[in-house]
Amino acid sequence: MTDPTAEIDDVNDADEPNAQESPADAVEAALRKVRDPDAGVSVFEAGVVEDVTVTDETATITADLREFPRDAAERVSAAMVRAASDAPGVSNARVEQVDPSPDLDGRSSGIEAADRVIAVASTKGGVGKTTIATTLACALAAGEADSDNTPSVGLFDADIYGPNVPEVVGASGPVYSDDEGNPVPVDAGGLEVMSMAMLSDDGPLAWRGAMAHDALSDLFETTAWSDPETVVVDMPPGTGDVALTTLQEVPVDGVVLVTTPFHAAVSDTGRALELFEENDVPVLGVVSNMGEFVCEECGTPHDLFGGDNPIEALDLPMLAELPFDPELQSTPEPGADALPEYAAELATAVDERYEEIWSVDPPADAVDLRGLDPETRKERVEAQFRALDSGDECFIVSDRDPAPVRGFLLDLVDADELLSFRVKRQNPETWFARAMRP
Repeated sequence: MTDPTAEIDDVNDADEPNAQESPADAVEAALRKVRDPDAGVSVFEAGVVEDVTVTDETATITADLREFPRDAAERVSAAMVRAASDAPGVSNARVEQVDPSPDLDGRSSGIEAADRVIAVASTKGGVGKTTIATTLACALAAGEADSDNTPSVGLFDADIYGPNVPEVVGASGPVYSDDEGNPVPVDAGGLEVMSMAMLSDDGPLAWRGAMAHDALSDLFETTAWSDPETVVVDMPPGTGDVALTTLQEVPVDGVVLVTTPFHAAVSDTGRALELFEENDVPVLGVVSNMGEFVCEECGTPHDLFGGDNPIEALDLPMLAELPFDPELQSTPEPGADALPEYAAELATAVDERYEEIWSVDPPADAVDLRGLDPETRKERVEAQFRALDSGDECFIVSDRDPAPVRGFLLDLVDADELLSFRVKRQNPETWFARAMRP
């Protein structure tokens, strides 16, 4: 129903019954006359009625009334019972609430169930971090929807001091548990959502550091996901204990930094950048948020901060530059038609940057040392390097820093210097090295 608090207009002046019509069909026909006068749709059109059965002249209407306040749900139920009771072949009617519990089969506990984990972080509060996190999650869900409608994207609210993700995306409990007692995320229109806010009975979360650490760690480890492609983590602002807990206990595959183009916010973002780099988390790029406002009357963009753009000093890929837009203040939904255009552009930029960082495509003749024992590593490098002519280059792929290889190569050729030796860290698990024989 569009307006769940509206009065229900139950119309009982049904047409003459069809002799061939079954009691269940008669009940359905009667229910189609139970309407919301404001929305102009029946309970069937609104998706309230899940099933109708008639046994021994008793009609059972299975309905989903979770979106209704309690008093409105009672009015809707009463109207449906009255309409069904007047149907031919029915002497009694009742309404049963559809079982709202999620499918608990095939779930995996722990955030490691996701194929990848993308964190959205900021050091300053109020720069739109949660808005970007929820928008990104919905945009990724729109592009990764499964054919069986199983949520392919999760959204984890790690901002335990200000957990407002559920409010932003319109998610609400109850939170169910699987057979092992692990909490199951709430399905918010095709997006799996987990937040401490849905477990705290709307009470204030005034925790000390150790309590916050333990609570967040437990939720990371026990949440029972349905094997999503991606989980987006809305990080708490700052670089304190909760942020460190996330980086140390969660296999974050990339982080999106959010800031406004204001020098103080950008300065703090630089400190966040150092934190992620120190913890070997790839930084996918930065989102510049609320940099300008476009006047609705004249269509002219206005720079909200003015001057040079300090974000350029971060030397990071710019994933998106988003204006101050009321459209971003609305409840995002994981559907392509329900999101602003720049939401899809942000998701595409994140996907492309992720592939750029995590794709490893060395030359066919590269020496691949990943997973090898130390002795085999030395043998592979030596065989390749000795076969080179002067000026030829050896390409090495390693799962650890290959800088010590330089000294090993100098000993092999009894030289003081190599013509060239360059090391690049492709991602936290892969290094490239290029060595040119003298």
